[in-house]
Amino acid sequence: MAPAKKGILERLNAGEVVIGDGGFVFALEKRGYVKAGPWTPEASVQYPDAVRQLHREFLRAGSNVMQTFTFYASDDKLENRGNNLKLTGAQINEAACDLAREVANEGDALVAGGVSQTPSYLSCKSKADVKAIFRKQLDVFIKKNVDFLIAEYFEHVEEAVWAVEVMKETGKPVATSLCIGPKGDMHGVSPGECAVRLVKAGAQIVGVNCHFDPMTCVETVKQMKEGVEKAGLKAHYMVQPLAYHTPDCNCQGFIDLPEFPFGLEPRILTRWDMHKYAREAYNAGIRFIGGCCGFEAYHIRAIAEELAPERGFLPSASEKHGSWGAGLEMHTKPWVRARARRDYWENLKPASGRPQCPSMSVPDSWGVTKGHADLMQQKEATSKEELEQLFDKSKTH
Repeated sequence: MAPAKKGILERLNAGEVVIGDGGFVFALEKRGYVKAGPWTPEASVQYPDAVRQLHREFLRAGSNVMQTFTFYASDDKLENRGNNLKLTGAQINEAACDLAREVANEGDALVAGGVSQTPSYLSCKSKADVKAIFRKQLDVFIKKNVDFLIAEYFEHVEEAVWAVEVMKETGKPVATSLCIGPKGDMHGVSPGECAVRLVKAGAQIVGVNCHFDPMTCVETVKQMKEGVEKAGLKAHYMVQPLAYHTPDCNCQGFIDLPEFPFGLEPRILTRWDMHKYAREAYNAGIRFIGGCCGFEAYHIRAIAEELAPERGFLPSASEKHGSWGAGLEMHTKPWVRARARRDYWENLKPASGRPQCPSMSVPDSWGVTKGHADLMQQKEATSKEELEQLFDKSKTH
């Protein structure tokens, strides 16, 4: 019988680096298994082989955490705006747990059950209503005995606190990450204050995911850490950013960029950018380091390779990757062989190959958040009339 794996808190308490996985929603959308718009994870039921394979790629790249592919798997989201899947959240969550556990058992990885922000909160439903949605998802995670829980992708700390309060009822370790930047949540609560509220609610690991690029996210977590320490509290810290450069984003993050979601490819970080990110995060005292939308397995491998001295080993996927381009020594062309060195890749300034394109964009800034009429959600599909109103409104922003 295999020895029991160390839990997430045991690893973090020992100062170990825990490497998260990458962005399932975007990766599977590009592969044809997720629909952009609703971004719901029914692929866990409909295309389990695709989900299983992506888990395996991240495991091989060095990930210690297999997050269940349950992003937006609450019943209110699965039924939102005409998204008639004929699948329940419980069915999707159960299938996702089984897939994550199957692959986690192939290596030294833990399974994290995840919940996300809800349409019900945006539509101003009550605290009890929103908590009931989280509790329904968590029932499955407890039944499937996941190793720990993550509340991720929350724009409002108030809703994240509600999620943490429900998650603490389970007795499982709780991690919470907000999709915010240095300016704070969508109601203007600072990162430091957000972290304090989450820790007081019972989260043992706090941080950010999605919406912003790695360095912006690391800076945001630094502010969270400062806030927690100033309040005399203790926590572990996590960061799982975008794999896109977002220097031109406002408070809403990459969703406001005109390229979202189908024109973001020119912004993708290189594997060498990921080395810098991993080192910056580690130096900031963050020990749970992973990725979100845009992250592919080679990005996670770069994190694992950068932090190999601290972890004491390389990931399996490094078998097919020479350190800092060393594999190019075998290339047939001499000028490519000349690139088989660290200083070349560390100092490269990649060109986009798009001479007519700007280096930065002007984000949309509609300025709407919870409580605004435009964010009230519905089961019915968006009508042509509603779309026409939005098309007209977009011309004035």
